[in-house]
Amino acid sequence: AAEEKVPPGTFPSFMAEGTLLARRGEHGKALACFSNALKLRAGDKHCLVARSECYLRLGDTENALRDAEASLQNDKTFSKGLYQKAETLYTMGDFEFALVFYHRGCRLRPDLQKFALGIEKAQEAIVNCIGSPSSVKLESREELCFVSRQAESRKANQKPQIKLTKDQKWAKKQKPVRNPKIEQQLLGELYADKTYLEELLKDKDLMESSTKQGGKVAELVLGGISYLESRSEFWQQQKPIYARLRERRLQRQSWARGSSRRPAELGRYLAKTMEDIDMLLAEGSPGESCRKAEHVLRRVQRWPEQEEPNRSELLGRLHSCIGSAQLEMGQVEAALQSHQMDLKYARQNKLPDAMSRALDNIGRVYARTGKFQQAIATWEKKIPMAKSRLEKAWLCHEIGRCYLQLDEAEAAKNYGEKSLQAADEEGDVKWQLHATVLVAEAQVKLKDHWAAILTFERALEKAKLTADRAAQKAI
Repeated sequence: AAEEKVPPGTFPSFMAEGTLLARRGEHGKALACFSNALKLRAGDKHCLVARSECYLRLGDTENALRDAEASLQNDKTFSKGLYQKAETLYTMGDFEFALVFYHRGCRLRPDLQKFALGIEKAQEAIVNCIGSPSSVKLESREELCFVSRQAESRKANQKPQIKLTKDQKWAKKQKPVRNPKIEQQLLGELYADKTYLEELLKDKDLMESSTKQGGKVAELVLGGISYLESRSEFWQQQKPIYARLRERRLQRQSWARGSSRRPAELGRYLAKTMEDIDMLLAEGSPGESCRKAEHVLRRVQRWPEQEEPNRSELLGRLHSCIGSAQLEMGQVEAALQSHQMDLKYARQNKLPDAMSRALDNIGRVYARTGKFQQAIATWEKKIPMAKSRLEKAWLCHEIGRCYLQLDEAEAAKNYGEKSLQAADEEGDVKWQLHATVLVAEAQVKLKDHWAAILTFERALEKAKLTADRAAQKAI
């Protein structure tokens, strides 16, 4: 059953496709590719870092940190793993620990500028949080006593063994009231949620009750408040109030000049929802991903154009998400129609990136269902839109594979050579390997056996360079 979950493919092909998708910003799809690659080669440190980057872009910091730490398990000096762990810790708001790993990476690889930049931003975040050393001046005994009392207060709050009465418990759970104006600025629309949860705490009967699963309602409410407070602290560290006020002032000035912007709350809703849709698909829940995307699609279709200026672009992207989920569920015809709708919106609004995405997905559907001629025709339209040599190498390789399936060996050989040329220009050894193997297989079909032997020998050299034992054995 576990083997069925991994689509046909090799570790290098999943890695290359995942890298390409990540570069194009399709982190949900890239995550699925890297997960498939790890099923074929568990513990690969480069793949773990790549998947960690996807998790981080999708907002899943817990899994991002887990993969970053796993990449360092057998090699504590792995610079990519150190940097990824530092970046994840920084995003989580653990600036001090992030600084430790930025410094560790900088000592190991002083030639890499990214570690030096990481040290700078972590130090700046710490200063935003606690202030610079020069700003702290202790001038009187009273101030020292105040600090001491704070420390004693913290110690007192860390004694869970003291038994309290119910009233004392509720009093202890009620934290000191913060400045509501500052908290409202930090939390934005979430401030109303925090206020609501705090009101629930006053209902003692409700707090004493339990959920259907057996958990205490009080624990859920307190957990929600604790999360929102930690978020407000993190956002204050990341972007202090004075920076927010300046940003809002600049926004108002841009609006006054007539620049059009959609409401902030709508933008946040859409960004969060699209992340959720991508994550559900990446985590193997295509049905739930599809239902969520269809729900959002119906809502967006009811919005007027002036409320969401990029409405058509968003509709196309939603159709793309739905199509990808439908393909995973085996609903091939429905998936094809969804991706064709994405292409329609892209052409109507002259969106080259969206058009490239739609052609890519339509080609995949055709290839998955054995309609290789249609896949070739679709992908050939995409070639002029390729933004990088790596993307061109992948496209030409896939077209060449389709021709090989159709027993058109000469055409397969030509596209294999085009793929190899693009991979050589990019300097990507893995795609040089894939393209070389394709050319060799085409030469076998053409009965040019001596040429095929020489080409396979070149492919074997590439496989040794990438330490791909499975490819070496196959060649």
